[in-house]
Amino acid sequence: MLGVIGGSGLYHMKELKILEKVVVDTPFGAPSDEVVLGELMGVRLAFLPRHGTGHFIPPSEINFRANIFALKKLGVERILSVSAVGSMKEELHPGHFSVPDQFIDRTTRRISTFFTTGLVGHVSLADPICPDLSYKVTGAARKAGAEVHEGGTYICIEGPQFSTRAESNLYRQWGVDIIGMTNVTEAKLAREAGICYATLALVTDYDCWLVEEEPVTLEAVLQIMGENVENAQVAIKALVTELTDKPGCACASAAATAIVTDKKLIPEKLRKELSILFEI
Repeated sequence: MLGVIGGSGLYHMKELKILEKVVVDTPFGAPSDEVVLGELMGVRLAFLPRHGTGHFIPPSEINFRANIFALKKLGVERILSVSAVGSMKEELHPGHFSVPDQFIDRTTRRISTFFTTGLVGHVSLADPICPDLSYKVTGAARKAGAEVHEGGTYICIEGPQFSTRAESNLYRQWGVDIIGMTNVTEAKLAREAGICYATLALVTDYDCWLVEEEPVTLEAVLQIMGENVENAQVAIKALVTELTDKPGCACASAAATAIVTDKKLIPEKLRKELSILFEI
């Protein structure tokens, strides 16, 4: 099953057969919204609106753990995260797509791990994006007719404010490609959960570093985002035709040797709650 995290408009496709909408219980509370289960060209999909239907949850208050846990519980093996981003390089124009392969985390208020007191573990995040899924996403976006930038670094800020000009120029010195407010937390949790993860980033604006442009505004972001949704839908249709086999990467076993806590000391309640994620 492919999980798609993004705006609710992504699943408004005539080819998508919606089977049901489900409320998923998790040990971490409620996900952002009901999960829409459907079938597209013979492939099962699970759509989850990141900010809730109608976009009412700000980035810092998204229940990321519940979202990823819910998709894992439903049997999702791969997650495609679709989101709006700002461009940090002149060649990444508004309207282009980016498929990054690295993250820098500048968030400060998120819980970005399933490990907790009673269960300590450490997974590798050296390469946070699934290379196999990322390759397929890039190809699908190109089939959709989009201008696609493969690879690069996504810097994730806390938000909800956009960057100051000083911050934007600092991030440029770090060589980042795009800037957003959500995806790094999802990527960390997906890795712990053994789910392949890739980002399809829709460039909506130049961050405020580009003085020749007007500083980024919500109106401009929403306008470009709306124009890109159709291309994103076409990319999803192209992607599902490439997902006929089980993942052949190592993402599913990322946490196989991650736990350092003596298993005899793991509380029974915690063991039961997280058995979907870890072999404990």
